[in-house]
Amino acid sequence: MRIFWSAFLLGAACLAQGPRTGLVVSTDWLAAHLEDPEVVVLHVTRDSAAYLAGHIPGAHLLLWNQFTVTRDGLPVELPPVAELVACFEKLGVSDRSHVVLYGDNLGLAAARAWFTLDYLGHGSHASLLDGGLEKWRTEGRPVSSAERIPKRGRLTPKPRPEIVAHFNDVRALIGKSNSRVLLLDARPREEYLGRKAFGNPPRAGHIPGAVSLYWMNALMGPQNPVLKPVAELRRLFQQAGARPQRKLIAYCGVGVQAAYVYFLARYLGYDAALYDGSLAEWGRVPEAPLVTGPQD
Repeated sequence: MRIFWSAFLLGAACLAQGPRTGLVVSTDWLAAHLEDPEVVVLHVTRDSAAYLAGHIPGAHLLLWNQFTVTRDGLPVELPPVAELVACFEKLGVSDRSHVVLYGDNLGLAAARAWFTLDYLGHGSHASLLDGGLEKWRTEGRPVSSAERIPKRGRLTPKPRPEIVAHFNDVRALIGKSNSRVLLLDARPREEYLGRKAFGNPPRAGHIPGAVSLYWMNALMGPQNPVLKPVAELRRLFQQAGARPQRKLIAYCGVGVQAAYVYFLARYLGYDAALYDGSLAEWGRVPEAPLVTGPQD
């Protein structure tokens, strides 16, 4: 927790900048840079069948289980740094690479992969493809079923443990009026309100003090997974209570939806962290409180 809060005090001194436009690239941009040797395109999916059924030409397959692990019964945790470096190097990622990510679930898988690269210190050299494969296909652009063997890269990790919040970091916020930290719940509104239980054992509600910011509200729609304009995204965050000198901590069920909110926060220039254990961890601790209904 010392690393997390020390880094927070440094980050909070800086006003939110933004947006960091390089973190999102358009289909036009990618089409023009597909043959750039420093651009590495990754198709992120749980099942290789989706990749083989059609991917952006030249994209390499990044499977979910290559960059997430289950640890102590908690799914979707970060593997050791050495394993992550080996994974991305095998896919051709080097220090000079610009990585473009797209994949399953309207960009959720890609956002989790971006968080992982950001943890390794490579986030400023990685982008999400706006609209993903869905927009690429809708525009009639070519797809391929061929696999291209990547040339192994050399990636120098610069781990950023300060972007990972832990149980004790979040517990320290409970019952305190803290104008410097904002806890964001990235799940659907009905889960935030406690109308649907989650976890083992099942528990309903949200962490006290958390504000609802459903990740899908950032998209134009479920059939059109393009990001809303920056002004609308910033309004979403401001309505949730985000301020330039306030650190944002995102959580959800297992750290996937929250990874998208984390990405959006960084895209807009906020200081942010992800509570990786999320409710999978919080909910299994009997004395860890959850509340239902809207925030007071």
